[in-house]
Amino acid sequence: MKKIISFALFDTGETILSALIYSVFFPLYITKYIDPKIYSWVYGFTFLISFLFALQIGKYADRTGRRKEFFIIFATLTALLCFSLGLLTDNPMLSLFVFSLMSISHQQSFVFYNSMLLNFDTKGLASGLGVSFGYVGSAIALVFFAKMLSIPDVYFITAFVFLVLALPSMVFLKNPSMYQKVNLKAVFKDKKFILTIIAILSLTEVANTLIAMMSVYLKNVFGFDDVEIYKIIGISAIGGILSGVFWGFLSDRFSIDKVFPIGFFLWVVFLVLLSVIPKELVLVAGFFAGFSLGHLWTVSRVYILSNFPKEEVSTRMSFLSLTERLASTTGLFVWGLFLLTTSDNYKLSALLMSVFPITGLLIFIYAKKVT
Repeated sequence: MKKIISFALFDTGETILSALIYSVFFPLYITKYIDPKIYSWVYGFTFLISFLFALQIGKYADRTGRRKEFFIIFATLTALLCFSLGLLTDNPMLSLFVFSLMSISHQQSFVFYNSMLLNFDTKGLASGLGVSFGYVGSAIALVFFAKMLSIPDVYFITAFVFLVLALPSMVFLKNPSMYQKVNLKAVFKDKKFILTIIAILSLTEVANTLIAMMSVYLKNVFGFDDVEIYKIIGISAIGGILSGVFWGFLSDRFSIDKVFPIGFFLWVVFLVLLSVIPKELVLVAGFFAGFSLGHLWTVSRVYILSNFPKEEVSTRMSFLSLTERLASTTGLFVWGLFLLTTSDNYKLSALLMSVFPITGLLIFIYAKKVT
């Protein structure tokens, strides 16, 4: 249990870092000095660089079996770069450069962190508890820390918290020692794997679009004020906390191959529910949203670990990490297109978004047939 808690604590620190720095403080700071579009382009470009870098580092780690070593290096570097941002607030361009480096380093640490799931016999429980702890960390960060902290102190404190919560994984988790020379061309030609990643991307597109647009949806469709919206988002977080452990347990009990496809149906049901539910029952939809999100974050990484070569785990986790970071680009574009073509009919647009999980399910079914 000590190892599972250690694994989950990193998820807590990672979500605190994401909630405070990536989602709130740095965007608000940097967009005072540069156009938000430029910031978006730079941020998006770091994802591409991070993915290409992760492929090469992951390939090397899989060949040598030195996964934990890279996890420690990049987690520590992420904390140091976050701390450095607090010293650079008078230099926005240098801050943006350091932030980009931190984003790349953070992404690498998360790839190798996911690789450490190989340490566990109960991978579902470890992954699910990590997701649950992550939701708790995000809630604590946004409810308590965000209103108490300001720049530059937020960088110093977040860096410290992130590093402290990463230490148990650094100390107590063993290095997954299996190794194998990886052929990147063969990985890209692995049709079953690429189709599976695309199927997962279809869900993360909906999930991230939901996260980005839910407050706007609730205000425009139901006329909720900010306090009511916060309450619904809070209920969603509770759904996420409970679902992480729930889906993790089911993954271990009934096999990940049976639990993973449920996600496609969860998202279709949620989108249908969102389009027809009365105002009095919106809290139910909020809980179901968190429950669906918890399923996605819990089971997707376990599914990849369980169905593809374990010796290539770091390389293949790079692809999964890319879906998590790039998701919502297509989703937000299609969401905007649906609103445009339906004359801002939010409920109908939500229903039409079910095309993503339905398409993902069809791709997943086809991928299962690929040998």
